[in-house]
Amino acid sequence: MKSTPEKIRARFDKDVERFSNLETGQSATIDAPLSMELIAQAAARSTPQAAAMLDIGCGAGNLSLKLRAVLPRLEVTLIDLSLPMLTRATERLGSGAQAIQGDIRDIPLASESFDIAVGAAVFHHLRGEDEWRAVFGKVYRSLRPGGSFWISDLIFHSTPAVQELMWARYGEYLAALKGDEYRRHVFEYIEYEDTPRPLLFQIDLLRECGFREVEILHKNSCFAAFGALKI
Repeated sequence: MKSTPEKIRARFDKDVERFSNLETGQSATIDAPLSMELIAQAAARSTPQAAAMLDIGCGAGNLSLKLRAVLPRLEVTLIDLSLPMLTRATERLGSGAQAIQGDIRDIPLASESFDIAVGAAVFHHLRGEDEWRAVFGKVYRSLRPGGSFWISDLIFHSTPAVQELMWARYGEYLAALKGDEYRRHVFEYIEYEDTPRPLLFQIDLLRECGFREVEILHKNSCFAAFGALKI
């Protein structure tokens, strides 16, 4: 049995300080600072007219802060399961930030109400393919024409030998970062909490939902940053 949203929320409620650090808050995610920077720059260049952004699973607001640095007038809607995370994110972003506590699977989004949508380390919590299709479709409909959707996340590889290779490389990264016990801890909560999907599954799903321009910004081992434009 995988972890429930309530248990995931409880874990993140206790981890606000760590996730408030732009550089080290997501150290278990390979190249997290680089992925955030690439997403911020790609979103700003591909959607320069953006006035409203949706940050799904915003955590302490790191990705929104990166976007605000290049699009300072951006109005931001923050969604997260964790109220302490939302509180910290709105404190850091200041005016022009609206917080909604809840699960993206349940929260209704008005059609064509955002210019940019982002999600960092959040969609791997989705379960069956029906949930993935429903959430990606909801995001597509919420974007205005010309809007863009950007994702940074843990991914899976459908070829067993490749998955084994990438998982071993990720384990080496974790052990070098904080030791073998840290590697064991991270692998255990991934097994308990997460159901990542292959990068190409998500690329195909973006196209299926209606996105016509799809871009891969970065991939390292079992992490990727990518996005799509609504034309």
